[in-house]
Amino acid sequence: MRAPFILPAVSAVLLIASCNSAPQADAPETNTPPASEQPQAASETAPPASEQAASETAPAVSETAQPFAIYAEDEVAIRGADPVAYFTESAYVAGSDQFTHEWGDATWYFASADNRDLFASDPEKYAPQYGGFCAWAVSQGSTAPIDPTAWRIVDGKLYLNFNENVQNRWSQDIPGNIAKADANWPGVLEN
Repeated sequence: MRAPFILPAVSAVLLIASCNSAPQADAPETNTPPASEQPQAASETAPPASEQAASETAPAVSETAQPFAIYAEDEVAIRGADPVAYFTESAYVAGSDQFTHEWGDATWYFASADNRDLFASDPEKYAPQYGGFCAWAVSQGSTAPIDPTAWRIVDGKLYLNFNENVQNRWSQDIPGNIAKADANWPGVLEN
């Protein structure tokens, strides 16, 4: 049985708060939001219901010989999105439990047998960077779940983010954020 990955509550609050706040033009970006935006009561720290459901199921962390961990809920990678479709259709496409492939201690879903076979022949070509964890979070030295509709392919590699707001922030300096995330990965899994 694998131990679930648990993002410490304080880190999760700071990450979500910093991800959802827009950077100020002249202020340097930090992981800690300004005092005026920091939660004051426990009820303010709870994520919205749509995000709460995602956090109730802790993502699995692969302990195998894979060079990285896989973001998975109930052992299904990247919330059931078809990773090949991002490349072949330039779109998020939900996968089906009719077309699956086991890789990295996770089950990957695909929209078709052709996509499944493409992935099976070269998983590292199609799998998202940082095991499918939020690219912005990894650039900030942490991990976070993803929304499979918040994605981008850069230099032939798939990157996923927590949500659209976070993706917009990540997109402000894609090369810099990728460099920071590459330096942090996979060490963030030990935090």
